[in-house]
Parts: sequence; C-alpha cells; structure tokens
Amino acid sequence: MSITAAMVKELREKSGAGMMDCKTALTESGGDMEAAVDWLRTKGLAKAAKKAGRVAAEGLVGVASNGTKAAVVELNSETDFVARNEGFQELVGKVAKIAAETDGSLEAVSAADLGGKPVSEAITDAIATIGENMTLRRTAVLEVSSGAVASYVHGAVTDGLGKIGVLVALESSGDADKLNALGRQIAMHVAATSPLALNTEELDPTVVERERNVFIEQARESGKPDNIIEKMVEGRIRKFYEEVTLVKQAFVINPDLTVEKAVEELAKELGTDVKLTGFVRFALGEGIEKEETDFAAEVAAAAGN
Repeated sequence: MSITAAMVKELREKSGAGMMDCKTALTESGGDMEAAVDWLRTKGLAKAAKKAGRVAAEGLVGVASNGTKAAVVELNSETDFVARNEGFQELVGKVAKIAAETDGSLEAVSAADLGGKPVSEAITDAIATIGENMTLRRTAVLEVSSGAVASYVHGAVTDGLGKIGVLVALESSGDADKLNALGRQIAMHVAATSPLALNTEELDPTVVERERNVFIEQARESGKPDNIIEKMVEGRIRKFYEEVTLVKQAFVINPDLTVEKAVEELAKELGTDVKLTGFVRFALGEGIEKEETDFAAEVAAAAGN
C-alpha cells in the first residue's frame, strides 16, 4: 500500500511521534493506522503524545557564539531533574549551535537539521526517550557585520547552559577581544538588572504611557498647580528611563558610569566608534504559569483511598 503524506500527518497527530517514525510505522503496518499506533507504542515512540499536555517550565537556556553572531534558546522540560540529564544538556547545546546558523526564528530553528531530522522531531524523540514533555519555547539571534556578540550564562550547569542567557551586540572595527570583554560585562549587567529596552526609542509606548498616568495621579495628590505637576511628571519619567533602559542604567561593574558611558570609554580607548546595537535576555520559565502541586494533600488523599 502506498503511504501518503496525509497518512503520515494523521499518525503524527495521533501519536506525537516524528514524521520518519510515523512513515516507518505505517510501512511496517501496511497502512493500517491503528496498527501503526500500536507499532509506535511498542517502540516507545508514542509516549510523547501523552506528555504533550503537561506544563514544561523547567529546563535550560543555552547560548552559542561564533564571534560576530550568537544565538540563545530556551528548551523547557517538566522538572529540574531532567535539566541535569546529560542527554538533555547535549540536546540543548546542539540546538543552540544550530540556531546560530539560522535567522533565529523559532520556525527556522525547529525545521533545521539535527542528525538527519528536523530539530522538532529530535525533541519529540527525546520526549519519548527521557519521558517528560519538552518544548522549544523561544529562540533569538544577534549579529554584527564587525565587532563582537558577547554572551553570558547565569546559573550555569555546564558551558553555555544555565538558567539565564544573555547576548549583547557591539558593532565596531576595534579590537574584538576588548569588545567581547566589555560585551560580556554588559551581558552580566543585563542578567542582573533585566532592562525593558535598549534605549527610550525602543520602549513600548503603552508602558511609558501607563507610567506617565500613574505619575500624573501621584503628582495631583500634592495639590500643586498644573505647571509644577508637569515638571514633576517629566522628572519622574526621566528617572524611569534611567531605571529601565539599558544605556541609561548605572553600570553594575562601575556604578560611576552608565552603560552608555562605559561604551564611550571603550570607544576612546580603541580610537574608533563602538555602538551597542542590541541585547537579548532569556530567563528560564519566565511568563510560564507553573502548576502548583500540594504533595502532602496528594499523599493524604492516596492514603484515604
């Protein structure tokens, strides 16, 4: 019987197994869908479908760099225990390196080749092998035409893998080693301070407007005239910019300088322009609503049954 793409797609949706595994299962089962599902189950390849509904908020953030281009990825698992699994760590490291060869989009990374199959299928295979749901949640790439894209991993469990991953891009024709050294320091700063944007121009206007409205209401409570209120609000907005934009923040490595000034100091030392063009910060599991489990209650309930 001829195995069609539609049949493979249907089996993949039923089982959660990889495309090549689904094609093999259908071939071995003569095109019988239910028999193919059973074939996958006997091989342990259909387990992934049962895991897919579980919340995956643990895992690892991985970074990979080739000097002027770097990538950061977040691969989630259900438990921190899996993050300590060597096989899982190897997978995250490989995905990060692959991401650095793409445009950084989740779609491109998922479709990229890993050992003869798409990254998405390699992850599905890992779900079946390790026994937990996994999700390639997000990916990003930074690149400069000349200069350095530095990286930093906080809470590292091994080289390039940890709980927080940061990339910082510095565009310049200057000494790459010195650019990378400052870039890494700025990446450490970003890991610690979590700025909302690179500069005021890149701040979300809705966030600024919300802050401004709060400041206006606070200022009005002072009972001062409108012209004074306006000055108070503008002062607080400037302070807000200093707190949440990377270039205006006090540099944690040297609080006497802003990050912007630290870049300017390096430019003077190198005798050429240095431009901080962007940053990316991934913190493991941020924004994921984790399931709260009351183990004591579960044990008590089990004992009562």
